[in-house]
Amino acid sequence: MTNRSVETVLTAADKVKVALSLIVIASGVIGFYALSAQPMVLRVIVVLAALGAAIAIAWVSEPGKQFLVFAREAYLEARRVTWPTRKETLQMTGVIFAFVVVMALFLWTVDKSLEWLLYDLILGWKR
Repeated sequence: MTNRSVETVLTAADKVKVALSLIVIASGVIGFYALSAQPMVLRVIVVLAALGAAIAIAWVSEPGKQFLVFAREAYLEARRVTWPTRKETLQMTGVIFAFVVVMALFLWTVDKSLEWLLYDLILGWKR
């Protein structure tokens, strides 16, 4: 027996709902361009209405319900995160900038040293 919680098995009705929602989104985009002579506000409303209808159609399908559960779990997980304070964020940003400057100086020194070694000493191409 397969694990149904991990594996998504779409029924024919779910496939039709998802396909219908995609068709509604496409019709909203087509409507946006078909109404090119109309004011922009009306065109945007058509797209937003189509998007809302597509979301409503997809929401009642099994993948839509699974997405709702996933979104709730993600929200709860984000609430459990211990976010750094402003002071900690500024301190870590300063440490990262200092590290970048030190690495840039180190790499510049290595580059110039290899350039001097290769061009001046080995090849004798003094500038």
